Parts: sequence; structure tokens; C-alpha cells
Amino acid sequence: MRLPYVPEPPPTNTSDEADILARVQARRAPNGLLPLDRALLHSFPVADGWNSFIGAIRTRTSLSTVIRELVICRVAVINEAWFEWDQHSPLLRDGGLNDEAVRLVRDTQVDFTGNVDGPLSRDQIAVLKYTDAMTKTVAVPDEVFQDVKNYFNEREVVEITATVAAYNCVSRFLVALDVGEKNH
Repeated sequence: MRLPYVPEPPPTNTSDEADILARVQARRAPNGLLPLDRALLHSFPVADGWNSFIGAIRTRTSLSTVIRELVICRVAVINEAWFEWDQHSPLLRDGGLNDEAVRLVRDTQVDFTGNVDGPLSRDQIAVLKYTDAMTKTVAVPDEVFQDVKNYFNEREVVEITATVAAYNCVSRFLVALDVGEKNH
């Protein structure tokens, strides 16, 4: 990493910092802090907001595991956030994707417009096209948005959109600071 990681456990100077640390540790239990947490905890207020926001994206949406992890993994690949990929790609398999499907998610050269008979379902392809558009160009073409809307209700569309946006933030943080030493 481009900065030193905070020690584990990080020292706290106030009761507010101790409360923030306890919340981050509770979210990560029983495994302990990740290198990402040990980078974020240089700023307790940032770590607290991150923990709350990303925690909600990861655990409080109505999205299935496979849809959520498709988004996260596709963002990771596009942005070359290999720490993020390593953390989340096993969850694609846990969510039911086979090795061929995972290889397609990792291949940024795949054109998902023609891949309707492969290992990915139509709704999964719609999510990948949406994720690609949001991540690569920010603007989402109407037909790509409509495709997602055909498969998902309004709450799910908001949650998919928030997940793409959140994990673009995560990947940019990971890559810029080389968290996990995967990018330099």
C-alpha cells in the first residue's frame, strides 16, 4: 500500500473513535479487519461513513447475491481493482455461477449484446451492460436502462445503480492507494 496500514487493532483517542472501530469490527466479525479497513481507519469519520454505506449495499438490499456480486466483480475488472476481484469473485460461484460465466464477467472484451445463449441469464446480461455503461462512460443509454427495468422493479434498479456507484468508489480507492498490494 502507498500508505502504512494502521495497526490491528488501531489505537483510538476518543470514545467516538472507539465506537467507530467497534462498528467496523462488528461488520467484519469474526474475520478481523481487512486491509481496506486498515487503510480507511486513518480517518475514523470516513471509515464510519464507508462502513455504514457499503454495509447497507452489501447486506441490506433486496438484490440476490449473484446480481450484487456481478456488479461488484464487473466494476473491479473494468477498473482493474484486483483486491476487490479477489474478495468478491468467489461469491459469484457461491451465488451459482459456473467457471465459464465467471470468465465472461472477468473478460472486459466481451460484448454482452450477443451473449444470450451462454451461461449468463438475460437479466444478468442486462445488469452487466448497465454496469459497463455506468463504469465506462457514466451515461447509460436509454435501451440499456430499459433492459434493466424490464427485469427489475424500481427498488432493485435503485439498488443496482447504488451498487455500481458505490463499488466504483471502492475500486478507485483501492487502486489509488494500492490496497492489498494488487495494483503496482
